[in-house]
Amino acid sequence: MLIELVCFLLVMVAGTAGELCIARAMKTVGEVTDFRPRQLMAVAWRTVKVPWMWTGLGLMALAFFALLAVLAVENVSFVVPVTALSYAVGALGGKVFLHEQVTRTRWTGVLLVCVGVTLVLIGKRWG
Repeated sequence: MLIELVCFLLVMVAGTAGELCIARAMKTVGEVTDFRPRQLMAVAWRTVKVPWMWTGLGLMALAFFALLAVLAVENVSFVVPVTALSYAVGALGGKVFLHEQVTRTRWTGVLLVCVGVTLVLIGKRWG
């Protein structure tokens, strides 16, 4: 049970942290506006030189393997909704780490996701 909980937390926190790191890396690299092969290679080269990219990829790999561990012992119909809590982590991380504006409407959506996850958890416990 404890290992399962740790894996769920890794899926949510490491996965979202990885996405945040990659978003930060791509903001450093800049927008891709020219899709010719030579220009795409230049963007790819700039991207691999940004440490945030490698940190993000490592965190996302950790989250992926934690997800595999959880799926080995739980039903996907339980795992996927519970890992949706990463939406809350993502919204908070976007606001704090990337200094994004998170509107009241987005927070309301995150709250609705959290309510849905709570219902899934209640269903597992008492269903």
